Amino acid sequence: MAKSQKVGQVKVTQIKSTNKSLANHKACVRGLGIRKMHQSRIVDATPENMGMINKAIHLLKVEEVK
Repeated sequence: MAKSQKVGQVKVTQIKSTNKSLANHKACVRGLGIRKMHQSRIVDATPENMGMINKAIHLLKVEEVK
């Protein structure tokens, strides 16, 4: 990533349980730093993080941070 680009941030909240989810979906939620239901984290909107969010989007609520 070029240094001149600004990276936005998103607030990610887990709204559904990871029980009975695929292992890679669980790993994506854990990789975002979320451990419990209804826990939120603010993460940078990098391509890596957005890929993890898109993989497990059915378990998460995503809001843009200003």
